[in-house]
Amino acid sequence: MDFEEVTRKSALHPKPTGLVLQYGTAGFRTKAEQLDHVMYRMGLLATLRSKWTKATIGVMVTASHNPEEDNGVKLVDPLGEMLAPAWEEYATLLANVEEREIQGVLKQIIEKEAVDLQQEASVAVGRDTRPSSVNLAQAVIDGVTALRAKYHDYGLVTTPQLHYVVRCQNTQGKYGAATVDGYCKKLSKAFAELTKQVPSRMSDHGCLKVDGANGIGALKLQEIQQHLTKDLVITLHNDGSSGKLNYLCGADFVKVQQKPPQGVKMKSNERCCSFDGDADRIVYYYVDSVGRFHLLDGDKIATLISTFIKELLTK
Repeated sequence: MDFEEVTRKSALHPKPTGLVLQYGTAGFRTKAEQLDHVMYRMGLLATLRSKWTKATIGVMVTASHNPEEDNGVKLVDPLGEMLAPAWEEYATLLANVEEREIQGVLKQIIEKEAVDLQQEASVAVGRDTRPSSVNLAQAVIDGVTALRAKYHDYGLVTTPQLHYVVRCQNTQGKYGAATVDGYCKKLSKAFAELTKQVPSRMSDHGCLKVDGANGIGALKLQEIQQHLTKDLVITLHNDGSSGKLNYLCGADFVKVQQKPPQGVKMKSNERCCSFDGDADRIVYYYVDSVGRFHLLDGDKIATLISTFIKELLTK
């Protein structure tokens, strides 16, 4: 392993003095200007994780529903799952050590996990639409290439899309084609098959207003629309053409404020939904005939889906 190259590139991504971060369920999140060194080091860690698992590992640059000024990063394990807890500890350790200690921490991980340094490594990198994400994704790539590993830069993708392509790559295509287009085709086909089972419905039930949170979800929804059935008519709001990411819009805003996002005018019993900043979360909502706001969060959505599947099984 070329530790001299690791040290040389590390100097290009200095750690702010006194900064301490914790890797949690959402990965790392903080102000974007404080994350350059973290991104570089997560590129290093993803490479070691890839060697250990003998599989492609994903790195997603996003801060989800946080303000546009923030950013973050999370690693994706081989089957599209969250990073293993033991390696979350390594992520926290590596992010917080001083530059002179990076080599020692890497060697500690290699020794403890018996990482085969001769094993090839592959990392898939994705990012959201934040202005800071381009440079931060490049810092990840710098970490990967410092250890002479291969990478695939998927550019602008939603978090679910990156999880999908990682799983596809590690199942040799059995789960689907490891491309964004493959994701769109797989999900739209599943949606079409599922909705075939829906009994006759009122014509307006095929209409849906979508709040894209001025983020990556809006961009990718426009791409997947061409694959969707004509029975679903989507009107996109907060599409990123104006307005800031997650500002007065998005799933978190709607859930916390219990009201529609900016720019969405709702009629009685009209179906609406909102993505969050990286499109891995969605909430539905409507107003009833007397103007009361009703939110359907993840728990309620899961209950409705379970009820629908139960009805299909009992037919």
